[in-house]
Amino acid sequence: MAQETLISPGVLTRENDLSQITQLPPSVGLALVGPTVKGQPNIPTVVRSYSDYVNRFGGSFISGGASYEFLTSIAAFNYFQQGGTSILVTRVVTSSFTPASASVMISGSNSVSSFTLETLNYGDMADNSGSILSNGSLESGSQENVRWEVRNVNSGSGTFTLLVRRGDDNTNTPVILETYTNVSLDPNQPNYIELVLGNQSKTVQYDADMGGYYIKISGDYPNNSRYVRVKSVNKTTPNYFNNAGGVAVDGTGTSYSASLPFAGSGSYGGSFNFAVGNDIPLIGNTLFSNIGASTQGLVASNYVTASNILSNKDEYDYELLVTPGLIQNQHSSAVSSFIQNAENRGDFFYITDLTVYNSSIGTPVNVAAGMDTNYAGAYWPWVQVVSQETGKLVWVPASTVMAGVYAFNDSVSAEWFAPAGLNRGGLGGVIQAERKLSPTNRDNLYAAKVNPIATFPNVGVTAFGQKTLQQKSSALDRINVRRLLIALKRYIGDIAKTLVFEQNTTITRNRFLSQATPYLESVQQRQGLYAFKVVMDDTNNTPDVIDRNQLVGQIYLQPTRTAEFILLDFNILPTGVEFGS
Repeated sequence: MAQETLISPGVLTRENDLSQITQLPPSVGLALVGPTVKGQPNIPTVVRSYSDYVNRFGGSFISGGASYEFLTSIAAFNYFQQGGTSILVTRVVTSSFTPASASVMISGSNSVSSFTLETLNYGDMADNSGSILSNGSLESGSQENVRWEVRNVNSGSGTFTLLVRRGDDNTNTPVILETYTNVSLDPNQPNYIELVLGNQSKTVQYDADMGGYYIKISGDYPNNSRYVRVKSVNKTTPNYFNNAGGVAVDGTGTSYSASLPFAGSGSYGGSFNFAVGNDIPLIGNTLFSNIGASTQGLVASNYVTASNILSNKDEYDYELLVTPGLIQNQHSSAVSSFIQNAENRGDFFYITDLTVYNSSIGTPVNVAAGMDTNYAGAYWPWVQVVSQETGKLVWVPASTVMAGVYAFNDSVSAEWFAPAGLNRGGLGGVIQAERKLSPTNRDNLYAAKVNPIATFPNVGVTAFGQKTLQQKSSALDRINVRRLLIALKRYIGDIAKTLVFEQNTTITRNRFLSQATPYLESVQQRQGLYAFKVVMDDTNNTPDVIDRNQLVGQIYLQPTRTAEFILLDFNILPTGVEFGS
């Protein structure tokens, strides 16, 4: 790029290429944790639509000859239907899972591979090996796995086309998911196969010194494919052309053209194999209304890794978390770990469930009595919905659909409005509640800090409470106040991050005030605060504070309270009494 300097008065425009700078973690509305049909275990992945979710994590599955879907996908569908825009999905599994792989052979050989592909989907559902039928379809291929095909091999240019096809297609009607044209095996070219498709793998590692899990990334090139990565290139063709313009040869004198892959799907039909792990850990009837100690084929301990991974505040940014299928009186250790995450991070709210299906009203009351946190809330009873993937009516715990209520609330109002009541608390997609609560039932639940799922004539099923699980009576025993504080801490905390390592002077303090004050004013105008005050000056930044390399700010808030108990006095007066102005 030509350099230019200003000597005489004028305007100099310059470009700064920041495209290679690592971006901040994507902020998402919901973190969703649970079993899925496919995907990589314990690797949080952002999806931005329900179709995106199904592509990455699957929809329905067959177990015992019947079709089912997990609560995880029901929650994802409902959240997007109610206005949610992004979900951080973490797949939970029972044991070790590995991806499937496929060796793409060189022309004329069934024993020498040009390169090896590996699926991004883990578990034996990624396998589609077996007999190749007469129409070119794979006997074990399904819409939940993929196959590969090589076309347009050009020895003159050293390039070829790689297709990623759906596993259940056939020769006459191929379903092409991805197409990569003019791919090469030359690592010195921009069309090198590892660079084009990507070769990174993510594995969960345990750090004994830190006592926690983390995600290790291997490979130099980010994955551009949504389905496969290049595991290895076994026949590279560096500098494919020699100085004379012909095709170069390798150390054995063999032309690089012999390293190119065989055109077509090869003798294996483009199949993948060797994956480990049962994708559908459904044990008996532990789904939906039959959840007990075993939930959807899982137990509480299976969630430990996911909880540990999601505790990393710097890596994952989300505002709400649900774990549909985890029940406090059945899986208290797992629920407690997610509550502990919420309290330690301080930047998300957790919707949990208290009891299994068909419990008496005393059960959620007793369970809630043993819990004390303002970073979580619970709803009762269960509700009935239509499974999007199977068309069946199923009973689900309230957290499965309550995330959608929060999404709708935030889209039409803001986080500091109560996700409850007739205006914003309707449970979209719900057919009926497990139990129609009476006013006395609702009173008993709300007094025990359990938010009732009420049913009203001509209105439908509605969330009719917004208490946190906090024991002590304070402003933070209400969900709208807790979520207000989360929103304020998130925004103002991001402002404060820009001041770290800046000079501790009046200019820096005023810079903070000039950003924080207008934001708080906007929250006040949008009915989030009655009043506020921000102090960051010499009164709380004394010389000894400055000498400790500290910058202190104090924010005083008066959160807006909701009108939950409305008293209307109807006064009957004798005839002739005049009403005052």
